[in-house]
Amino acid sequence: MSHIVDTHVGQKIRHRRWLVGMTQQQLADAVGIKFQQIQKYETGANRVSASRLWDISQALDVMPSYFFEGLQQDDAASEHEDNLLNRKETLELLRTYYAIPEGQRKRLFDLARALGQAA
Repeated sequence: MSHIVDTHVGQKIRHRRWLVGMTQQQLADAVGIKFQQIQKYETGANRVSASRLWDISQALDVMPSYFFEGLQQDDAASEHEDNLLNRKETLELLRTYYAIPEGQRKRLFDLARALGQAA
């Protein structure tokens, strides 16, 4: 059974990879490993060493600390967030959202917030 930190870091790797539109193979090539190893990292089956996490953070254009963000949340909130973020629809929506130019994205966000509050 994998450690909660390994699972969390793996999920963050997967989410960031999806957000930037990178495949497991592309990430593996960028850090010089096989894509199967990326799969193992993303599921938490294998731990990511500090140096490998550094390489992955460089390839995904984030600071290494990004992979630990949200780790201190309580279990119920974290589980709910993980369920939402593990859905392909959510990841595609986020990737599409960030592809929209910033000015239009702000207006879309304001519209979505207003619709959410009205529901």
